[in-house]
Amino acid sequence: MFDFKTVASVEFGVGLEEGDEQRFVIVPVDQSVQTALREMAVATGEAMSEVDDPPRPYEPSQKYGGVEHLYLPLHDGMAAQIRYLHEANNLPVNGKVMSNPANIFCYFARMIDTNKRHLTAIRRATTFKGIVKSRLVQFTTDSLKLVPDTVFKLDSDFDLLADDEGVSILRPNGFEFVGHLKEAILAAVPANIKLVQQDLSFVEFTSIQEYASQHSRAARYLASIRAQKEASNIDKIALLRLCENTGVKVQDIKGKIVVEPTSVMDFLRVLDRRLYRIELVKGLPESFRAANRSKIEKQ
Repeated sequence: MFDFKTVASVEFGVGLEEGDEQRFVIVPVDQSVQTALREMAVATGEAMSEVDDPPRPYEPSQKYGGVEHLYLPLHDGMAAQIRYLHEANNLPVNGKVMSNPANIFCYFARMIDTNKRHLTAIRRATTFKGIVKSRLVQFTTDSLKLVPDTVFKLDSDFDLLADDEGVSILRPNGFEFVGHLKEAILAAVPANIKLVQQDLSFVEFTSIQEYASQHSRAARYLASIRAQKEASNIDKIALLRLCENTGVKVQDIKGKIVVEPTSVMDFLRVLDRRLYRIELVKGLPESFRAANRSKIEKQ
């Protein structure tokens, strides 16, 4: 575990958007800023512990609140952008990039403790950029004056912390924005289809792959099914019965379940345990979609 009491070095940097390209740049800062960044990282860890300890696994199909405590292994494909920044060597150094704050989409701190353990802390640049658009005043002697220089405001904590093992997330929206989750999940559709198909050899995935490659919500369900191994040991007869009971349109053609294009989303919800049927009133079955779900373990 990273030791904040023995921090040996702190780097500060920003992520820049330049057209369709993004890049990370180190910006030199003095000791006072380095101390503030370390305190922000400590505050982030404390905030995470107050929300949920231990953290819950990050699931791309969940709809999260503004603040959660989630975890994702660093080697996971959904952490590719974060992993790149965490492991990058010899990032360019350029303090002049701060003169154009409109291009900054995030800022980060990279720290190393005396045991050579690395920590990367990242925050989406909202307040950091927004303060530049404001007119700031400063009290000098006995009057207020407009501040003529560009001023940047650090936040009180970060959106996420990454170490050599994984990514701890405090704000899912910040993680998804900085981590390019939409693009990463859409790009992972073919690989996720291949893995899920190993468990569901009796399902025809052609129409599912075509749909998920164009619709990010479907791609998120697919990524969740793959990550949580939700397709493992599914019984074909039970799957067909649940599809029928919940109105998911499928056909059994030559031993393969073929999903109609209009039902792909609901079929993925079935696999991700988000579409279900109950009958609390005798003779009156009801079907529901779950925006979020959490498995209840047997006591």
